[in-house]
Amino acid sequence: MNRSACSRLALGATLSLAAASAFAHPGHDAATVGASLWAGLLHPFTGADHLLAMAAVGVWSALCARSAADTLRLPLAFVALMLVGAGLGLAGVALPAVEPMIAASLLVVGVLVAIRAKLPAWAGMAIVGGFAVFHGYAHGAELPGTAAALPAVLAYVGGFAVATMALHLLGIVAGTYLRHRAGWLARVAGAGVALYGVGLLMA
Repeated sequence: MNRSACSRLALGATLSLAAASAFAHPGHDAATVGASLWAGLLHPFTGADHLLAMAAVGVWSALCARSAADTLRLPLAFVALMLVGAGLGLAGVALPAVEPMIAASLLVVGVLVAIRAKLPAWAGMAIVGGFAVFHGYAHGAELPGTAAALPAVLAYVGGFAVATMALHLLGIVAGTYLRHRAGWLARVAGAGVALYGVGLLMA
């Protein structure tokens, strides 16, 4: 893919992310399709809040990484703590302020992307990991009621973990391009994600 095509792709993806704040929170519809690997794979895509947060984590990881290996620290921390949160949700543990914290994750990570913040690795992992607990909790709590069997539960959880990592990797690809060729687009995308978070907090 040549540079012009990459630029158009990055611009389109960035404007799509930034424009997402124009849409109301769409909710999640996993319960309508039953519990399965496929339902788990689809679930992160059924809510713009989750989708934007996961993509933004990938973009921020690429923007602040000091080496190629660093780019995976934030995504891995997110997925690991997301699974902890999913376990809490599946167990029926009460976790307060889940939706506000998900909205706050968009605001905070969006700002970090917009300003291209470079934090110590432990701080970045603590931030995204803390928010990931709430994203995971929402995934677990929204598990379809038909998922009584352990294999169905594991398939569902594995599905949204794989989808989450895929979104992180797409964000890393976009962030790597933006870091070297179009830094201003990263600022626009980050601001759009942050504004979406503000909109959810005010809703």
